[in-house]
This record gives sequence, C-alpha cells and structure tokens, in this order.
Amino acid sequence: MPTIALLTCQRLPNLTEPDQLLIPHFRNHGITAEPVIWNDPEVDWKKYDYLIIRNTWDYYTQSDAFFKWLNTLRDQHVRMLNPVDVVLSNMHKFYLRDFQQNGVQIIPTLFSDKSSPISFDKLTEKNWQKIVIKPAISAGSYLTKTFHTSELTKASFNEIMEGNDWLIQPFIPEIEQQGELSMIFFNDQFSHAVVKTPKDGDFRVQRQYGGKYQMIQPDKQLITIGENIIKQIPQKLLYARVDGVMIDGIFNLMELELIEPDLYFEFGDDIKQRFVTAVLERIK
Repeated sequence: MPTIALLTCQRLPNLTEPDQLLIPHFRNHGITAEPVIWNDPEVDWKKYDYLIIRNTWDYYTQSDAFFKWLNTLRDQHVRMLNPVDVVLSNMHKFYLRDFQQNGVQIIPTLFSDKSSPISFDKLTEKNWQKIVIKPAISAGSYLTKTFHTSELTKASFNEIMEGNDWLIQPFIPEIEQQGELSMIFFNDQFSHAVVKTPKDGDFRVQRQYGGKYQMIQPDKQLITIGENIIKQIPQKLLYARVDGVMIDGIFNLMELELIEPDLYFEFGDDIKQRFVTAVLERIK
C-alpha cells in the first residue's frame, strides 16, 4: 500500500479541515496518507513513497531552513509532487519577471533586488499614486504594505528597500471592485475557479483578513490563458493555482502558486476526488 505524507506546519499539525478530508478519499483507493510536519527533525522522509505539500504555511518565515530541507530531499531522491525543483523556483516571486519576458501579461511590477535596489526616481517615473510593496518570498500578504507615494521620501523609500528583495506594484482598484481570480488545475487540467474579494476598506483577499470566496466558472478564453501559463513550466505539475485580476478586459497574472496554495477543497467533495484521482494518475 503506497504511503503519502501530506506536508503541513507546526501550527496546523493535523492539516486544515478541508485537507484532512483528503485522507479518507486516499484510503478508499488503498493509499495511506497522513499529515507530517515539514520541519519535524524526527521524520524519516525515505519511508514515504511520495510527499505532497499542502499546509506548510510558515515556510516564508523560515525560508532558509525550507530551502535547505528541499535540497536535502532532492539529494536523497525523495519523490515530491510538485517536484522539488518546481518548489524551489516558485519560492521567489521574481519568477514573474520570467513570465513577463515570455509574453505573459503580469501586474505592472518593479523588481527591487537587495543587491541593486530600485531607486526612488525610478518609482516616481511610474506616476503610481498608491503602491503595494511585498517581499519576494511571502504568502498570505505577509509583510505586504500599501503606501501613497506622496507620503514617501527618497530616504524613507531607500530605507524600506534595504536588505530584502521586493516587488513594487501599483494599487489595483479592480481587486476591490471585482476580486482576484484563482484558477486551479490538476495535472494541467482545469478543475475549478474561485473569486476572492476583500472586505470593505481592505485590499487583502485572504479569509483571515475578512475576504470572501465564491466559486465561478471562467470562460474558455480565461482557462486557455491559465493553461498557457502552466505550459511554461517544464516539469509536470500535480497542482497549480493561477492567480490574477482582470484589468481593462485583460487577465493580469499576479502569482502562479505551485508550493502550498489553498485549493478550496471545501467547495465540493468532487474537487477532493479530482485531486486524489490526479495523484493516482501520477503514481500508477
């Protein structure tokens, strides 16, 4: 009987409730799946046939340790879905620059490297009235802040840019007005989609900040855009979440989530079953 570690964090040792419900679905197919904390030093990773990242929702606060752990798994040839190389390349959000260079429409972004920070003059050239600054390694709006550019000085901006890699983007009012679209794919096949809208007066769409989620059915053109984005990843993906927002009728990529995205299993037993079926297709 194959064994699968569903990777989680110390804060969620038993996984989130929706992810816990994957376990009986796996059991129905003769597969033992269990929650395992990614940074538990007592775990022998080689005893599992496969690892699947689900709720490692602290990796961005200890990215060096996470990076080292992933490389250890790779060195030990532990099988992970999505593959370790995919997770490593998806950790740092400067990957968006590669998509942009390959013709994908992304949210307008300045990429500030800690070794060569974006200058205040470069920012002011954009004439963005309000901006969002987020770390290149982040999740769930961690350390993400908004600023009115009129409030920033050259000195204060330079201080913010010091010592980290940052993404600087204009504030997108469409997120408040129509929400952020997430399209979920299993084995490169579209599964379902959710629109997430922030509460009044906020820009963050996550539930912990009062965001609301609703299932929708995107049109074929949008699904094709998501498929084409995923095709730029050379490795086979068990799961992918394509996040974006419509601006002037055009889909703008915000993130391609390949590490530990919420896949919204709570919206239907059929979604959980599609995920398990996708796993079976990968390991048979």
